Amino acid sequence: EVQLVESGGGLVQPGGSLRLSCAASGFTFSNYPMSWVRQAPGKGLEWVSGIDSGGGITSHTGSVRGRFTVSRDNAKNTLYLRMNSLKPEDTAVYYCAAKRGATLYRSSDLHEYDYWGQGTQVTVSS
Repeated sequence: EVQLVESGGGLVQPGGSLRLSCAASGFTFSNYPMSWVRQAPGKGLEWVSGIDSGGGITSHTGSVRGRFTVSRDNAKNTLYLRMNSLKPEDTAVYYCAAKRGATLYRSSDLHEYDYWGQGTQVTVSS
């Protein structure tokens, strides 16, 4: 059974940091480029960050560039998102998603991915 399980979300003050994790199982994680996609309250899905299968190529959407860092540990079948200098507008449910094929996949539509998780809530508020 394929599983992607996100963790590490929570409530943090503006300017704070969090590290999200996404534990993968049931498929060959190291073969899949991975993405983080988020959905803010009352808004649509937004692609946030992506990383290629080997971890050497990363990309971030403009609003988080310089603050967020995506990484992966293929030996542990785990994807990470380090989030620094958090802002209230970063409040969202964060999903990890896997898509084989392209080096990096930047879609905001989770249904275009092969697999995705249930999400973890991040709330940035004072």
